[in-house]
Amino acid sequence: MKQLTGLDATFLYMETATQFGHVSGLSIYRRPPDEPGYDPLTRWRDEIERRLHRLEPLRRRVRDVPFRLDHPYWEDDADFDIEYHVRHTAVAPPGGDHQLGELVARIIGRPLDRRRPLWESYVIEGLPDDRFAILTKIHHATVDGASGAELLSMMLDDSRDGDASQDAGPDETSIPESSRSNPAVLVTAAVGLVRKPGRALVLGARTAREVGRATRNPVMVAAANQLRSNLRGPLGAVLNVGRERSPEGQVAGPLPRGMAPPTPFNQTITAHRRFAFRSTSLAAVKQVKNAMAATVNDVVMAMCAGGLRRWLDDHDALPDKALVAMVPVSIRTGEEAERWTNRVSAIFASLPTDEADPLERVRRVHEAMMGAKGIFDAVPAESLTDFTQFAPPAVFSQAMRTALRLTGRFSSPVNLVVSNVPGPREPLYTAGAELEHYYPVSTVVDGQGLNITVQSYRDTLDVGLVACRELVPDLWDMVDAIVEELAVLGGAAGVEVTP
Repeated sequence: MKQLTGLDATFLYMETATQFGHVSGLSIYRRPPDEPGYDPLTRWRDEIERRLHRLEPLRRRVRDVPFRLDHPYWEDDADFDIEYHVRHTAVAPPGGDHQLGELVARIIGRPLDRRRPLWESYVIEGLPDDRFAILTKIHHATVDGASGAELLSMMLDDSRDGDASQDAGPDETSIPESSRSNPAVLVTAAVGLVRKPGRALVLGARTAREVGRATRNPVMVAAANQLRSNLRGPLGAVLNVGRERSPEGQVAGPLPRGMAPPTPFNQTITAHRRFAFRSTSLAAVKQVKNAMAATVNDVVMAMCAGGLRRWLDDHDALPDKALVAMVPVSIRTGEEAERWTNRVSAIFASLPTDEADPLERVRRVHEAMMGAKGIFDAVPAESLTDFTQFAPPAVFSQAMRTALRLTGRFSSPVNLVVSNVPGPREPLYTAGAELEHYYPVSTVVDGQGLNITVQSYRDTLDVGLVACRELVPDLWDMVDAIVEELAVLGGAAGVEVTP
């Protein structure tokens, strides 16, 4: 069994009756032109089944520690049933985008069953133009954005003919281990619990040193170095048994000062969701960023700022202050011993919805992101994410839920999450069907009832918005405003953007 990290377990602890820890992806495929009677459900299920030996996150389930004395473990599901996880549904004719978005919203508004591996995949038929969709839900405790993208690439092919190398070899077929008894799990957990107080001391010393460096406080640096030197040698070796030393320079972003301005979507959420999606030209985004001497992410953030400004203004809810966006950042190095875990932090940046000039919005976004990254580099993210290892799960989960609930009732330091994920530039396939679009479907929490995630695929930028149903009833208007903002930016920069 493998134990969940504190960060992985956090996505389990955050769940309530109204907020969920799973993230999803909506893939749109075109049926192979030379296969009449193509059955996407059977073909997709077969593709997953023949690759299961490589897809560890799809085969394991959560095993809680009795009395919640420590973070849970992953164990193989000895009763794995692929027909439970791969499901079939459809939209009624004409199968338009709004119908598909409504179906996705209903599916993501239900929690995953923790008695089984934490994922579900829905094959959705009824779309026009000989297309079908696949919506895959997977818990954030299982993968983060980077490892999720890797998992997706392992589930798809880079050619229409498929990849026979994905099939299990004679020595690769997985045999699930038998489930351990509660006493055995308690013994395993006890070994780790003995070392946790000492590890927390080591971690605190390291973090204090880095904060002292960031604030140019020589007294704090000297004190932290003295404590660290006392913890080296045999004592430090004991306290760090089983723990991989982290490389220097990994980072974490602090929360912004003060509270974010109030908006209609910064309130307590319900369990009901809305999902809206659109696509635009990645080439046009790059033309605009070149004309403005900016980055792709700067343009995407400025599109979001402009679209949100218009939406808020239409609702007589435009604050005088800029919104605050949390931007997830991967701290994955590629050298992790465990690939299927969360290695993510975040930076916090101003989103200039208070700026009317589109060119000035891009400039302010660029400055905000550069400033946020500078602060982000001051404190090791490894340190802050590692602190989640040490809180007792029963206390930590209650504290997290209470904090999120209070955030929904009072002011929040963050208005929304904005994420821009670079995707593959080459076409992908499943069982001969070509992937046309990949729309990210993220999650929302109390106090942050809106999430904007953008992912590139080939020459397209696919935009997915998730919101609490009651807080943002016209989410399609918002996503249209964000996508249309690219033409506004293009016009200001002298670049022609075709709608």
